[in-house]
Amino acid sequence: MSSKPPRKILVTSALPYANGSIHLGHLVEYIQTDIWVRFQKMRGNQCIYCCADDTHGTPIMLRAEKEGITPEQLIDRVWHEHKRDFDGFHVDFDNFYSTNSKETQHYADTIYTRLKEAGLIEIRSIEQYYDPVKEMFLPDRFIKGECPKCHAKDQYGDNCEACGAAYQPTDLIEPYSAVSGAKPVRKSSDHHFFRLSDPRCADFLKAWIADPKHVQTEAANKLGEWLQAGLSDWDISRDAPYFGFEIPNAPGKYYYVWLDAPIGYMGSFQNYCDKNGLDFDEYWKPDSEAELYHFIGKDILYFHALFWPAELAHAGFRTPTGVFCHGFLTVNGTKMSKSRGTFITAESYLNHLNPEWLRYYYAAKLNGSMEDIDLNLEDFAARVNSDLVGKYVNIASRCAGFITKRFNGKLSESLPTIDPKPYLKQQFDDELAEKQTKGRGGWVMHARAHTEWPGHDTNELFGWFRNQGEDIAAAFEQRNFSNALRLIMELADIANRYIAEKKPWEMAKQEGREAELHEVCSTALNMFRDLTVYLKPVLPMLAEQVEAFLNIPPLAWTDVWAPLPAGHAINEYQHLMTRIDPKKIETMVEENKQSLAPVPEAAPVKHAEHQQNEAKADAAASPWEPFISIDDFTKVDLRIVRIANAEHVEGADKLLKLTLDLGGETRTVFAGIKAAYAPETLIGRLTVMVANLAPRKMKFGLSEGMVLAASDERGGPFLLSPDSGAQPGMRIK
Repeated sequence: MSSKPPRKILVTSALPYANGSIHLGHLVEYIQTDIWVRFQKMRGNQCIYCCADDTHGTPIMLRAEKEGITPEQLIDRVWHEHKRDFDGFHVDFDNFYSTNSKETQHYADTIYTRLKEAGLIEIRSIEQYYDPVKEMFLPDRFIKGECPKCHAKDQYGDNCEACGAAYQPTDLIEPYSAVSGAKPVRKSSDHHFFRLSDPRCADFLKAWIADPKHVQTEAANKLGEWLQAGLSDWDISRDAPYFGFEIPNAPGKYYYVWLDAPIGYMGSFQNYCDKNGLDFDEYWKPDSEAELYHFIGKDILYFHALFWPAELAHAGFRTPTGVFCHGFLTVNGTKMSKSRGTFITAESYLNHLNPEWLRYYYAAKLNGSMEDIDLNLEDFAARVNSDLVGKYVNIASRCAGFITKRFNGKLSESLPTIDPKPYLKQQFDDELAEKQTKGRGGWVMHARAHTEWPGHDTNELFGWFRNQGEDIAAAFEQRNFSNALRLIMELADIANRYIAEKKPWEMAKQEGREAELHEVCSTALNMFRDLTVYLKPVLPMLAEQVEAFLNIPPLAWTDVWAPLPAGHAINEYQHLMTRIDPKKIETMVEENKQSLAPVPEAAPVKHAEHQQNEAKADAAASPWEPFISIDDFTKVDLRIVRIANAEHVEGADKLLKLTLDLGGETRTVFAGIKAAYAPETLIGRLTVMVANLAPRKMKFGLSEGMVLAASDERGGPFLLSPDSGAQPGMRIK
């Protein structure tokens, strides 16, 4: 066992805005964070998970006005709705608070005052967009238009959701008010700016981003582009009327919501400290030994990895240990759509389906990178039914009944007691600490395929299950949940193979084999217990049911180091999980479909032309002509490949060198995906290549094909990922 003290970790997720419902896209982040936090707690670490509703800004003010209630009444109601949805998906915050709190205001004022004293706040008169119909200055998010960088349409006034660029609202092309639809006019107003362009901030950020522990490689590449282009000062004030905190000694001026939103992490944690007797400074002072991690979506990377660290560092607080970025969610391969019924709220999902099904499916897709993940509803049902019901739960359902009916509910007395290998936890902690210094964002498991059959010997089986815990723990630590679940399901396959070869149902019919039957079923339930340990961060409620069935206390990670006690009494087995009925998915989708009828004129959301264009884009497919024949298509030889190796190309800004396994043959391909992927995250991944493309001589070497990726003005490139079951060399038809 390790002699090291438990790690002290503070974890946050981005704050949900108190102006809408939680939907399945949001849940990618909260489920990812919750799994990681639960894993840390199972490892014995002190891990605190804080979050809050983001409650300030013009949208809150306008919605409350429309509903005839106060902003405070609105945010209180939405807080309870959000908390209900998070509880429904077993997202276990240690503290879920609100940014409209005295704690958040205290730290907002503290940070602002210290930045001002450091000469990093400047007041300037600026021209700002004003809505002549609504008679108010328009916040960034209430001005829309064409992005000045990538020219994507209908982008917000502060940053582009397509390319991630940040800019001033006045930079937008063809702007319009999202409140009234009117063309805004310019008016002058004094605003407060955080001087991010100051050399002190720029120099600090260059060094901070260069540390591989702070952000993933893909994020560092994007941040580097922004730094190279030059940082702009950040407008942190808004004019009245505005719902938020008034800036000290600046009547009528309020903190922009994006200033106090991340400060809400501090406010929520202070509230937690006050309730639990903890020292706030121990986690937030500059020399703190505690770890601080933010889980965020890639669309808010600019705020969390540029503005936020610079603010903290120059206001006398510690900066994050790591900012973990994830991608967006698509459903059935496309953006979530209300017309198709795939813009699904958390509440509507919970009305039809088990939340742990979605937790498992998301975990099976998440690999710690910034890649988007797809919720393919057909694959969702197939994977859950196969893995959780057909493999995992099947182990207990096939063997538990024999223990209850034939052996009075007690496990065999003949099972061995195995002492844990003394190096396991210590070696994992030491190797992880060492390898985290070697690569950006931590070390990456080069997972091996556990195909060797350990045999029927109980000692070998238990040892096999126990020793895989190191690889599984490493995958969880690095947020590579997909790899962790792959390893766990390999163990489930071993357990099912053991049961299939032993055939306890036949033993039960044969005289004189009672002791053997007892030991086989007891061995199977021990393997089931170990699988539950590994799955518990993902399936916490199912794990509780298993703990009650096995009559054991809450499982910790170290419980796999020894079997259940000989003669241990279990409770009668109750069915643990049903299969997904595809009809329930169909019903949920149908109930979420919304009509694309034109928005009534009385609803001043956007210009009529924007309403019509959006409806047409969602309702009708684009023309794909000129069409090709099937003969044209079959000329392209598309093959499944496994990325055997990926590495940087010296002297190339955009290329990665990929070694591709086609199932007996290897090819070298140079792919322009460096900005989107760290090489180590690609190793072992399946993708698709054009196998009959003529080799191309490049100055870096010979490229023997092309991997397929998707991109447009919304982002990319994104490599294609074949469905589970595909093997290298298979042809795509």
